[in-house]
Amino acid sequence: MERPTSEQIAALPLYRQLPLDRIHVLGDLQQCEAAARELRASGHVGFDTESKPQFVAGGEQTGPHIVQFATAERAFIVHTEVPETAEFLRAMLESEAVLKVGFGLASDRVPLFRKLGVELAGTADVSRLVRRLGFTQDVGLKAAVAIVLGLRFPKSKKVTTSNWAAKQLSPQQLQYAANDAHASLLVYQAVMALSPLPAADSRVKQVKPLSPGPSDRL
Repeated sequence: MERPTSEQIAALPLYRQLPLDRIHVLGDLQQCEAAARELRASGHVGFDTESKPQFVAGGEQTGPHIVQFATAERAFIVHTEVPETAEFLRAMLESEAVLKVGFGLASDRVPLFRKLGVELAGTADVSRLVRRLGFTQDVGLKAAVAIVLGLRFPKSKKVTTSNWAAKQLSPQQLQYAANDAHASLLVYQAVMALSPLPAADSRVKQVKPLSPGPSDRL
């Protein structure tokens, strides 16, 4: 099968984003402990990182600047340069018990080790799972949301290339970062709920996720 076209994706309903009151920026030990309890209870969580873009060839790579985790109900945003979150990040990233699910996670391993001295463990690349549905090409998050959830996933180039090293992230940045981790988890849950995996189909399919989606917020 081929990935859905831009026109097919544009015709789909909009992805339901986590509301801002369910997106938490961790900054102290108490917040980290509460987040760790929730992530461990979830067992598998959406995962991604963001780095300040380099616009000059050969510039020093200083990211990732934030790491994001998500359950079906909540997202946690962590600045990598805040000392109070260092132990939380190490424990979550190295944990085999907390399965981190996302897209293109192999590209996160070296930057995370360079930045934090942490070996990323306990991961599942969702793009590989989606390919098992019968796709010959690599499938990114936007296409996977269309294929598996039947929804149009918003991606803003302006936000993508914004300053992720900023100490105070904008609401748009928080929403973007949370979306990436949250959607990865919902796609993972939906694909894993298919047993056995369906035969190839040329249409864009919608599969209901295991957990109910959060309230609508555009």
